Amino acid sequence: MSVIEYDKGWFTAKGITAPGLPLESKRKAAVRWIDVEGLHQVDIIRNLGIRHSIHALVQEDILQTAQRPKIEDYGDHVFVVLKMLRYNQKTLAVESEQVSIVLRKNIVLTFQEGFEGDVFDSIRHRIRNDRGLIRSLGPDYLVYSLMDAIVDQYFVILEELGERIELAEKQIIENPTTKVLQEVQRLKHELLFVRKSIWSLREVVAQLERGDSSLIRRQTIAYLRDLHDHVITTMETLEGYRETLSGLVDLAMSSMSNRMNEVMKTLTVIATIFIPLTFIAGVYGMNFDAALSPWNMPELKWRFGYPAILIVMGLVSLTMLMYFRRKKWF
Repeated sequence: MSVIEYDKGWFTAKGITAPGLPLESKRKAAVRWIDVEGLHQVDIIRNLGIRHSIHALVQEDILQTAQRPKIEDYGDHVFVVLKMLRYNQKTLAVESEQVSIVLRKNIVLTFQEGFEGDVFDSIRHRIRNDRGLIRSLGPDYLVYSLMDAIVDQYFVILEELGERIELAEKQIIENPTTKVLQEVQRLKHELLFVRKSIWSLREVVAQLERGDSSLIRRQTIAYLRDLHDHVITTMETLEGYRETLSGLVDLAMSSMSNRMNEVMKTLTVIATIFIPLTFIAGVYGMNFDAALSPWNMPELKWRFGYPAILIVMGLVSLTMLMYFRRKKWF
């Protein structure tokens, strides 16, 4: 756990490991941020819940990491669940970590699953160096800042996915293959995963924006309204990518079909050219004795019969090629 306390002219930060728990702040007006990384020590979560009067259902939801983004107002504290996303450059996959936020009067508690790193370093830096408005406003503004950092990370994720979509589109246009089509399908699954992680966030921010809770101050609502716009933008971008991927699937299938048609057309032209050649070769391949037949094939005993037939076959092929080219069949 890490504990950060601050007000306009004062700041302190410390780390605490189990079984120790943070003591009460000596400054009543100070904002206190308790960040817990890792949910495997249930006793600590329960102890924090008892110390800060967190509802038992909230404690249960904190430990259940399959929650969808949601908000619950218990009067004296507000519970928010979000999904913090990160893009794994090695596996080229989007990973999700649940972040639970509990807002009380002058206290903010955050619970992370314990993955390495988070997106809150910029907030810690702003608090430490008194940058921006964060040390001038209350704990509700801190909650807004935490949510805003998570939503900003969504734009980074969408940018990475957008680059992969552009690359897939380029490959489909240049050389549509089954491998590229499989990549498009993987991208569709990634976007579906991201959509499930952030779709319900609109209602969460909208409920905070309405200011129904007494813990949300009026001056924070304007920032929450801006955050709501960011969430809408991410959803619109996400839906745009999904429509693009659906179009890429159709484009890939159409390109592969057109490519197959080109191959079949080439093979048809070749087969058509060889039809008369096969006929000529078949006629002169009949082993009838000219002396016994009423029909005479003088070319069979002609000295230049063989090269003459080859020349005729070549002229037939050339004539058909010129005709096909004139018709723009290939």
